[in-house]
Amino acid sequence: MRLPHSVRTTVWAVLLGAAIVCPAQPATNLWQFTLPDNRNASSPAIAPDGTIYQATFPGDLVAVTPDGRPKWDFKAGREIKSSPAIAEDGTIYFGSRDWKFYAVSAQGRLKWTFPTGAWVDSSPAIGADGTIYFGSWDTNFYALNPDGTKKWSFPSGGIIDSSPAIGADGTIYFGSHDKNFYALNSDGAKKWAFATGGQIGSSPAIGADGTIYFNSADGNLYALRPDGSERWRLHTGGATESSPVLDGQGVIYLSADNGSVAVSEDGKKLWDFSGVSPMNVSPVVAADRTVYFSPWHDLVAFAPDGKQLWRLTLDSTVGASPAIGENGIIYMTEESLLHALIATNGPSPLAKSSWPMFRANLRHTGRVPGPPKH
Repeated sequence: MRLPHSVRTTVWAVLLGAAIVCPAQPATNLWQFTLPDNRNASSPAIAPDGTIYQATFPGDLVAVTPDGRPKWDFKAGREIKSSPAIAEDGTIYFGSRDWKFYAVSAQGRLKWTFPTGAWVDSSPAIGADGTIYFGSWDTNFYALNPDGTKKWSFPSGGIIDSSPAIGADGTIYFGSHDKNFYALNSDGAKKWAFATGGQIGSSPAIGADGTIYFNSADGNLYALRPDGSERWRLHTGGATESSPVLDGQGVIYLSADNGSVAVSEDGKKLWDFSGVSPMNVSPVVAADRTVYFSPWHDLVAFAPDGKQLWRLTLDSTVGASPAIGENGIIYMTEESLLHALIATNGPSPLAKSSWPMFRANLRHTGRVPGPPKH
């Protein structure tokens, strides 16, 4: 499925036509971009102008044009596992294992760094007022102003590599390795904590009704009400760091150690598919309700009823959650390659749900829309 380097910039219309006339192919590779090194575990974020921002485990933040050409490459001090988030002004935020949190301009220039006491693997969330939230291996959860100054920090009892989610009312949710799931007010005060039976590395997803969904290393998918009370829990398998996603029709999808899982909004398992290798990355749901999982060396497409539509096998390991652009193109990393793919059955944009992909939306703000302004 790989295209030679010489045809990377082939006109998209021709490639889209090729996808239509070659239905035997599960997906067409529009282009691929070579990233520094391999083992990339960061999910791509996509700006309104179509620029793709991909962080790499070796420590680069790379900007790629919509047609697969390099824009710039910014180097952090160490590895990056944190997925980037894009603010309304175009600033890109991410954490690094050099114990720093970064703000980089849309032109690839450093704006500021904020020091922490350990690795920052947590992907940031951006509040409606521009506040940036993230956790660190130093056990603290941070809130920063857009100028890089600290607003407040909240101590937990363990490592925080769970990426936060922000509810419509501004409440911030995240998990910790101390086995607790936390809800904080926008001023940093604790609203409540919910105890689970295992460490929490999974990032939460938030439903349109405010229900918060997350996985714990105790093997359960939890659904909590905004007040912290439990709606239900479902044992889905072993420990997983996969974050759930929602299709807008009441179905929750997640990856578990035993495969792909679909769950109803009342906590009943609808189907699971164990014919894929164990995985820790999150799926993504398209508007046509196709759900894409990326276990190890594959990209697998499922219908809402659990039927496997197709499987694309790649040469190397897929280490990060895929994304779907507004044009319906699927972006995913395969070790040192960033792919732009289009399904044979045609492009379909993200599902219109509160949380159809890892970090909620293309900019990775980790926030559900607030109530309409009057």
